[in-house]
Amino acid sequence: MSVKLTSFQWDKQDQAVSFIETQEVISGVQCDVYTFTDDKNKDLGIIRIEAGHKTPLQKVLKGDKTIEGYLSGKGKLVITKATGEEKTYPVDENTKKPFEVKVRIGELMQWHADNNSELMFYEICFPPYEDGRYENL
Repeated sequence: MSVKLTSFQWDKQDQAVSFIETQEVISGVQCDVYTFTDDKNKDLGIIRIEAGHKTPLQKVLKGDKTIEGYLSGKGKLVITKATGEEKTYPVDENTKKPFEVKVRIGELMQWHADNNSELMFYEICFPPYEDGRYENL
């Protein structure tokens, strides 16, 4: 079990958060779900991927803004644009923080943990996440 956050530094400021629940996304991937205490226009997921695992390949279907950001570990984020162009962002302990990628509607995203390292990242959704935001492919 991991320590639950009470604040999260984003956009160059500490923002208060409240823990909601831990969800098992798929085997090897867990997400701690948080609300921003003072801002109901967005929410936060802290996702942990076990070594050698990956998130589902997801297509963004709706939402105003989806931000993916690196926290720790080693792996990569792969984004496929609507045009089919694929961009890979390798991340490890040398990655400059904050490392963030905005994922647009129609794009595909998938995080992969290295075979020898857990990977942790965050996801901020505007408006807050709801079922139907992503399609698992």
